[in-house]
Amino acid sequence: MGRYIARRLIQSLFVVLAVILLVFVLARLTGDPADLYLPLHASQELRESFRQEHGLDQPVLVQLVDFLGDVIRLDFGKSMWQKVPALPAVLQRLPFTLQLAAVTITATFVLALMLGSLAALHPLGFIDRAVTFICLIGVTVADFWLALVLILIFAVALGWLPTSGTGGLQYLVLPGITLAWRPLGRMTQVVRSSVLEQLSATYVATARAKGLHERAVMFRHVARNAIIPVLTLAGTEFIGLANGAVIVETVFGWPGIGKLTIDALERRDFAIVQAAVFVVAIIVVIVNLVLDFCYAAADPRIRYS
Repeated sequence: MGRYIARRLIQSLFVVLAVILLVFVLARLTGDPADLYLPLHASQELRESFRQEHGLDQPVLVQLVDFLGDVIRLDFGKSMWQKVPALPAVLQRLPFTLQLAAVTITATFVLALMLGSLAALHPLGFIDRAVTFICLIGVTVADFWLALVLILIFAVALGWLPTSGTGGLQYLVLPGITLAWRPLGRMTQVVRSSVLEQLSATYVATARAKGLHERAVMFRHVARNAIIPVLTLAGTEFIGLANGAVIVETVFGWPGIGKLTIDALERRDFAIVQAAVFVVAIIVVIVNLVLDFCYAAADPRIRYS
């Protein structure tokens, strides 16, 4: 296992480096930040001074070498927009994104297991059809439309929940429901298909023939084998949420990484964008490693070397 982890970490470092290099190049294709931050009538001397202050007066290759040297020291420079170091500015937003992503994916995972299992135990019945209908709505409804409808009903009309901002659990309800709706539809269908596949396996018939209670068959045998593809999808959905649900964060005024990155892109704030991508890449690496451990825990037959 130790050798496997070391190999995965080395591979992940190359992936993170490749992502950072790609963002470095793409960010500089968006244009000259001096055109955005300086007045239209700014003199050429002022423009040159601005570029020199932010290291943009050097050739791209020199900028890249300097940038990689700074990345090794976890220094992504200073934000042109907020006038603060970029990495701390991103890390300050990270807890908000992780909080929203963790609450959303946990609730989605539990509900998907319940609904998908119920649908699989009653194939083609009323429960199965109802769950399938809910999933179909989940994967087709647009996030921004659902967010506005939830705000209109529960915040404006009923006054039960706040429209935006951060604070207690009440601030998580509406953005959490909005974010969970689409993953819930996908994960529930994966749970249903996986459980149905396991229920038709030979070992289930053998366990029932031995007189095991149906609950023991489901939780001791079927669930452990059916959960692996669900874990994979849950990890993918969590990574997507950790990237920052830009629309949801914007509608609900949630100060996460996604909204910060979009604001930085609009302002051509290279430092913030590069720091945000670096943080998200690290999250992806960690989530993938955690998933590998979860696979081994769910199925003892899985071994890494």
